[in-house]
Amino acid sequence: MVCRHCIEAVLQVFKELDLEIDAIRLGEVVLSSGVEVANLPALKLKLEQAGFELLEAKDKQIVEQIKTVVLRMIHYDENPTALKNSAYLAQALGYTYAYLSRLFSREEGITIEKYIILQKIEHAKELLSYGELNLSEIAYELSYKSVQHLSNQFKSITGMSVSQFKQLEDKARKPLNEI
Repeated sequence: MVCRHCIEAVLQVFKELDLEIDAIRLGEVVLSSGVEVANLPALKLKLEQAGFELLEAKDKQIVEQIKTVVLRMIHYDENPTALKNSAYLAQALGYTYAYLSRLFSREEGITIEKYIILQKIEHAKELLSYGELNLSEIAYELSYKSVQHLSNQFKSITGMSVSQFKQLEDKARKPLNEI
């Protein structure tokens, strides 16, 4: 789940199956009581039909938690202490960064650092599309040390400069869950 609409969609699935929820957050649902094994296939199917996946394997759950923390860091500015990304992830998830990094790379085929860069560039595209902030402000908001660093990464990832992107009529962006 990567946005409030996702939370609402997942909430609807659980309501349809009469499953009581104690809490629902990005990437996580806490039930009042467990799901009976007989109801698991129906839950999986309903979630898949809504575009979601039920994660049961511990490694996959941790990878999804990493993604959720990264999304909150970048898109919802939830790193108030301005820790390094590695320290923030380790602190937020309660595992060493080395463990998280190995697990993420094994499961996703890219490093956490690359995933963070992809998310930052996607968020930069979003902010550029709005046209409310200049590139310097976007670089600051995304914790880049310089506009040049953001520009270089932007071109490296998208294959075009920031000014070329701004000139596009259709500023195609990827859904956050496809990055």
